Amino acid sequence: MLAWVAAAVAIAVTAISASKALDLAGVGDPGALTRYGLPTVQTIGEIGAVVAVGGALFAAFFVPPQPDGVLDVGGYRAIRFASVGALVWAVAALLMIPLTISDASGYPLSETLTVDRMTTAFDQVADARSWLWTAIFALICAIVARIALRWTWTLITLPLALLTLMPIAIAGHSSTGGSHDVATNSLILHIVGACLWMGGLFALLAYARGGGQFTALAARRYSRVAFWCFIVVGASGVINALVRVHLDQLFTETYGQLVLAKLAALIVLGGFGAWHRRTTIPALSGADDRKPLVRFAFVELLVFAATFGIAVGLSRTPPPANVNPADMPAAELVLGYRIDEAPTFGALLTDWRFDLLFGTLAIVMAVVYLRGVIRLRRRGDSWPIGRTITWMLGCAALLFATSSGLGKYAPALFSMHMIAHMVLSMLVPVLLVLGGPVTLALRALSPAGRNAPPGPREWILTLLHSPFSRFMTHPLVASVLFVGSYYVLYLGGLFELLADYHAAHVAMNLHFMVSGYLFYWVVIGIDPAPRTLSPVAKLAMVFGSLPFHAFFGVALMSTDNIIARNYYNSLMLPWNPDLMSDQRLGGGIAWAAGEIPLVLVMLALLVQWSRQDQRQAKRFDRREERDDGAELASYNAMLAQLSGRSQTAEQTSAPDEAQTPGQPRSADPADEVAETDVDSSGTRT
Repeated sequence: MLAWVAAAVAIAVTAISASKALDLAGVGDPGALTRYGLPTVQTIGEIGAVVAVGGALFAAFFVPPQPDGVLDVGGYRAIRFASVGALVWAVAALLMIPLTISDASGYPLSETLTVDRMTTAFDQVADARSWLWTAIFALICAIVARIALRWTWTLITLPLALLTLMPIAIAGHSSTGGSHDVATNSLILHIVGACLWMGGLFALLAYARGGGQFTALAARRYSRVAFWCFIVVGASGVINALVRVHLDQLFTETYGQLVLAKLAALIVLGGFGAWHRRTTIPALSGADDRKPLVRFAFVELLVFAATFGIAVGLSRTPPPANVNPADMPAAELVLGYRIDEAPTFGALLTDWRFDLLFGTLAIVMAVVYLRGVIRLRRRGDSWPIGRTITWMLGCAALLFATSSGLGKYAPALFSMHMIAHMVLSMLVPVLLVLGGPVTLALRALSPAGRNAPPGPREWILTLLHSPFSRFMTHPLVASVLFVGSYYVLYLGGLFELLADYHAAHVAMNLHFMVSGYLFYWVVIGIDPAPRTLSPVAKLAMVFGSLPFHAFFGVALMSTDNIIARNYYNSLMLPWNPDLMSDQRLGGGIAWAAGEIPLVLVMLALLVQWSRQDQRQAKRFDRREERDDGAELASYNAMLAQLSGRSQTAEQTSAPDEAQTPGQPRSADPADEVAETDVDSSGTRT
């Protein structure tokens, strides 16, 4: 029912702007089947994606599994909903391929469904390729959700469900024209937040109607998620709309009117959320009355469905033409913003362009960490100030690398890209790892208690000790991901294939951070880890990776092939004519960039090694105090016994020539073997 409500709204909105869209596109009318079939199939598919995301979210975090880690009835039902929703999403995405080709070419669907035309158009229509990737990801998600029986599998299903949203998030109006970097990032946040919000509500409603045991707990947890989704969806939606339409066009243009309709729906949904917090959740917690929750959640889902229909219709409506002028510079078309001058030191420090994804992530990480420290202090527990400082510096470095002038020039110059790469993979992870976030979380979060449903602290511990974490923290795996990705990305030709896409730059930055954090967590991490390595093994990891890192920089400086030549030429930057010199500069940066992190790592290892010895000595002293020096006495007795055996052996093998048989040996102290003792500090005397 929800899918058909959303489809009806999408068809109505499409009918309003269909003729204008065809005129602007300059293609023929593909016919009613394509014109109205496309938004219908897309809307049904997106509702399936919402169900997939919501089911995985619900099974992972809203209801507890059984004590042995197997999903309970509610979680099992939710993950099956996720499997069905992902399968519907996959089928709809496959149907969208010919519909998109028909819409882009202007040919009716009957003429589009030929092998020659489909093959030719598939390489030319980017949206068709995006739908193919959506279908592949959704099919994988459906399979994983179908075989999931344990709670840990839900932690794999949920990211896969969110991954299915990415191809459409980076396509459409937000992927082209000026400021498309801001538009794409905001759309990613917008779609993810909306699917978590609506999908969680759908799973909660199904669970409540089925008489779930933990309905009150699930409602409280969903309420927290929904509140932050409301903030994210609202803020990202406003930002995305302002990129595509001017304020004075909100009431005069069809695109602007649809934006206002979505805003009104958002306000209504926010009102429903406030009502849930005030009425339905207290009713569940008190008298366990589920009728208000079921009733209002159903109405709220209908509003959600209509909102999704408006969103699909909005994606089919062309934005005002004057937002993207025809004389836009080439660099702005590719990057989303203008770069008129060569980078200077002052520009790198002052010419900022805030990154909605990584800039927001840096701020959120800093705020959450400080909140944990404050919670410890209010409880009377201490937290090392050095860890707080290193974490804040890591967040500041992340913000600078992605949102400052460095982040702005990184997509335009290979040398600037390499500086940002080194900061994200070698400096930011070192500082974040030394902050000990997992230890802080385990200390700040309260345990769930005996026989209570597991909470965030238990989720962290389960993930920490999972086979996946143990595999990823294997020294060989962490080292290959950290160093090997350099060779695959730059020398293997992958960077040249991905450089044209904004989403690829986002994925590369994320990979740099994650692989670097994983490597340094194993080497100098102060958080608990699935594997315990000796200081010698950690030093071996560091020194073993150095030659490969140095050789990578030398290889970049020595190669005669310009990496991503076509991409950098398409920017048409008059102040960057020598791409080879810039690439060799980037190679030199990569070669020399490992020195500063190496110094930090070596200092951290030496400090940790020294503190480990001190802790071992203190434990030894405390144990000796409890046992009245039993271990020391045993050790001294062993030495005395060894000394006696040595004396007997000497008397037997080398008797004194001056001694006559049967005469006792002289008791001269010089002829005795001194007994060795050990004092309380462990020093032999």
